[in-house]
Amino acid sequence: MERVTTIVLGGSGYVAGELLRLITAHPFLELAAAVSDSKPGEAIGSAFPHLASVYPNTVFHSIDTALQLITRHSVTAVLSAAPHGVSAELIDRLLTAATVAGTHPHVVDISADYRFRTAAGYQSVYHHAHGAPHRLHEFTCALPEHLGTATTRHVSHPGCFATAMLLAVVPLLKLDLVTPSFYISGITGSTGSGRSPTEGTHHPRRHSDLYSYNALAHRHQPEVIAIAKSITGIECELNFVPHSGPFARGIHATTQARLKPGVTAADVSTALTSFYSSAPFVRLRDSAPRLKDVVSSNFAEISVSANESTVAVMSVIDNLTKGAAGGAIQWMNRLLNFDETTGLNSPAPGWT
Repeated sequence: MERVTTIVLGGSGYVAGELLRLITAHPFLELAAAVSDSKPGEAIGSAFPHLASVYPNTVFHSIDTALQLITRHSVTAVLSAAPHGVSAELIDRLLTAATVAGTHPHVVDISADYRFRTAAGYQSVYHHAHGAPHRLHEFTCALPEHLGTATTRHVSHPGCFATAMLLAVVPLLKLDLVTPSFYISGITGSTGSGRSPTEGTHHPRRHSDLYSYNALAHRHQPEVIAIAKSITGIECELNFVPHSGPFARGIHATTQARLKPGVTAADVSTALTSFYSSAPFVRLRDSAPRLKDVVSSNFAEISVSANESTVAVMSVIDNLTKGAAGGAIQWMNRLLNFDETTGLNSPAPGWT
């Protein structure tokens, strides 16, 4: 099969680095340009030394190279790891050029720019105007496990915390197992804050520590509510407290809700097992899921505990893979009519 010309936007960030790593293992995607406004002409290996052996002579490009590529090829895969507030405009430029040239790219955006259905919804959370509001209707936002087929040519992948939460929230709502009010505690690794060092990601501050931030006010909260409603038709209440963990990769989320009368722990476990039975990257566990079993992979693990009135669903993912780059490639596989597992079946290394 002919390989698909692939463009990565936001090329020097952590998520872009993960995209570049995963593309090397993909049999049908071929990197044509990693776009970085800050590092054009510099070697990919200078930003990502762990990738130097697989990209020995490859350099970062400017957006101009991407514009040229997208007009030359009838089908192009565009994976955007550009920051929110930047990604929308870059994607709009590429899609405008493609329309003029008569080409037909597919885009999966990993930023927040196309996660909301309206510009007003986006602005209420991110506090600046949307970069391309006329494009919002061209994107679908959901986890691939929750939507059989995208209704649009392009997809917006939910955020990393949102992925861990939605894996629990959507089936609990859709299967009518709980009242629509959730209490969620999530812990994320330092890579979730991006490449630039901050007070929260600086190693001496974060090592051997655990602390919450943006309690009940995190930006993924309205995102999860909106996406869950689009899938289930139910608007839920969501109370989310995120935490910074003393590790680099991974997310552990505990989602609690009140059981509907007559629903038992066994009912929930059986229902979620059935719900995800055809989802190749979601595994239900009898025991508590552990980060080391999924970190650096596209797999998610879930377990269920309950008493007479309350259920707790524990979910673990890798924030850079399942929560970002891996989930995006999973969507791109679908958009290009590949098996969704293509290039993504590597297990977690364990003992990281």
